[in-house]
Amino acid sequence: MNRFKLFIPLIIFVVMAAFLWRGLSIDPNHLPSALIDKPVPAFDLPNLLRADERVTNADLAGKPYLLNVWATWCPSCRIEHPFLNKLAGQGVAIVGLNYKDENEPAREWLKNFEDPYIINIADQDGRFGLDLGVYGAPETFVVDAEGIIRYKHVGVVDERVWRSTLAPIFNQ
Repeated sequence: MNRFKLFIPLIIFVVMAAFLWRGLSIDPNHLPSALIDKPVPAFDLPNLLRADERVTNADLAGKPYLLNVWATWCPSCRIEHPFLNKLAGQGVAIVGLNYKDENEPAREWLKNFEDPYIINIADQDGRFGLDLGVYGAPETFVVDAEGIIRYKHVGVVDERVWRSTLAPIFNQ
C-alpha cells in the first residue's frame, strides 16, 4: 500500500499532462454555432443607410451571401474591412449587420472606408445578434440561397480564411 502512495503524484501528473495536451490542440477561434444547417432567425430591423426602410429575411432570399457582423467600436473590423471591399468587388454578396453601434458613426465609417455591403442592417440593441449567437464582432456567417446558415467564422476574414474555409462553403 505504501508503494502505491509513491505513484500518486506521478498519476496526477500524467492526468494533468493529458488534459493540457488536449487543450493545446483546440482551436480557440472555433466557436460552434447551434444554428448551423438552420435558417437565419426571423428579423425585421431598420436599414442602416435608409432608416425609414425595414429589412427582413424575405429581402435576402434567393441567393447566397455572407452575413458580416461589424461595428465601428471593433478594431478587428477595421482590419477586415479592406478585404470585404475586395470580395464585394469580385461579386460576393455581403450583408452587413451593424452590431450594438450608433447609426451616425456607422454611416460615416461606410462613407470613409467604402461600403462592401449589398444591404446593411442596424441592430442597435443586439437582439438579432443574440438570436444568431454572436459573441462579438467581427463574425461572419455563410448563408445559402435558401437562407440556411452553413458556417460561422469568428474573427477577421482575410485572404487565407476566405480561400481555405469560407469560399469552398460559399461556392457549393
